[in-house]
Amino acid sequence: MTSTSSDAQTVPAPVSVALLTLGCARNDVDSEELAGRLAADGFELVDDPEQADTVVVNTCGFVDAAKKDSIDTLLAAADLKETGRPQAVVAVGCLAERYGSELADSLPEADAVLGFDDYQDISGRLRSILAGERPHPHTPRDRRLLLPISPAERQSAASAVRTDERGVDEVEVSIPGRSAIRRRLDGGPMAPLKLASGCDRRCTFCAIPSFRGSFVSRRPSDVLAEAHWLADQGVKELFLVSENSTSYGKDLGDLGLLETLLPELAAVDGIERVRVSYLQPAETRPGLVRAIATTPGVAPYFDLSFQHASATVLRRMRRFGDPESFLGLLDQVRTLAPHAGVRSNVIVGFPGETEAEFETLCDFLVAARLDVTGVFGYSDEDGTEAASYDHKLPDDEIRARVQHLTDLVDELGAARAAERIGSTVEVLVEDLDPDQLGPADAGEVRAVEGRAAEQGPEVDGSTRLVGLTAMPRIGDIVTAAVIDTDGVDLIAEPLGEGAR
Repeated sequence: MTSTSSDAQTVPAPVSVALLTLGCARNDVDSEELAGRLAADGFELVDDPEQADTVVVNTCGFVDAAKKDSIDTLLAAADLKETGRPQAVVAVGCLAERYGSELADSLPEADAVLGFDDYQDISGRLRSILAGERPHPHTPRDRRLLLPISPAERQSAASAVRTDERGVDEVEVSIPGRSAIRRRLDGGPMAPLKLASGCDRRCTFCAIPSFRGSFVSRRPSDVLAEAHWLADQGVKELFLVSENSTSYGKDLGDLGLLETLLPELAAVDGIERVRVSYLQPAETRPGLVRAIATTPGVAPYFDLSFQHASATVLRRMRRFGDPESFLGLLDQVRTLAPHAGVRSNVIVGFPGETEAEFETLCDFLVAARLDVTGVFGYSDEDGTEAASYDHKLPDDEIRARVQHLTDLVDELGAARAAERIGSTVEVLVEDLDPDQLGPADAGEVRAVEGRAAEQGPEVDGSTRLVGLTAMPRIGDIVTAAVIDTDGVDLIAEPLGEGAR
């Protein structure tokens, strides 16, 4: 007999999932790994949570404001279950890992709270949730205890990175403790690339090591293979991320490994520049400064996490440094790369911070001439040593100091940007704003947005290109002269043909 079309089995439509990511670039990489796993297992990835069967929120658990944003996003996604297509909302990421069952109890609107160990079978977890099961909430534990104390003993096995033959969207990558398939969720010309996971430092204000675990480097071959894959996806700038990039290689037996890896990454065909994030000042050695400042294709950009400048406050933070050593480090940087970009973060109102110690921080920032400084007011973080300290400052005093320092660094950042007027910059084009673009023959000033090598993604300023005679494409590098500024943002005109 000849089978009719009615005899054919109906193929069920794929389950759709929307991934919402909060927090840092490390979370962006985690979301792309989750997306890769889900796509490989038959899920359909969608951008709009209203069009998804399930919404996965990759949360941030760093500071109070980030926690609130994560919870607000989960609640907004849960509201969609009442009015739209979503059937389930699932919390993953740092907030979920850090609080687990406590978060589940306080947020019944979420259908599940999953930890990092659930990532390897994320597809199975989501299918069971959509089938009506409610998995037991993740139980938090101190992830620093899961690996040997000695860094040299942590690299028990290495998994190879290989290009996935099923399509150009996917690649097998090695992540410490697990492997995943990564799929890009953002098609922009910049992509984060994870160097390592975890942190071995014990800063008294920071809970990250307890839920991210001990420091484990990815092998250079894995990092390079993923860099080649990202280049094949059209990425022009690699943004190297970790909790502490200056520790890279210590568990592989070579603390200078990053200095060796940087020129190899910069030589990847299609990659225009490589940028390093999160340098610990006390660990930033001269060889690494030289590699970042002078290697062709590596952005002369230093993301130095000073946190404070007073030696006594830094000791209470279990960190090291003082104004003299920090200014000496900046002098090393600027001797090798006078126009290098430098950003930092500082904490104001740490327990016991005196007015004199606060003034030391202010005086240091005036002398440091940083491009951008993030200012955070101290708040107790669960499970940290500083939470138990005496001599807490009143909230209104912390707010006053934050405001004072914020006003100061805004002024200093604008002054530092103004120093760049007349300099030449290499701008990565990231946005073509149609509202600012006139037709080619209209004679109007046309403008596009991008970033100079001295500007990091999202948290720093940007560069606006004006006076274009030819329209560049997103991902082009435009050589331009800085002609003006707007706060920390630069305004520049292309030189010569402009784009290369």
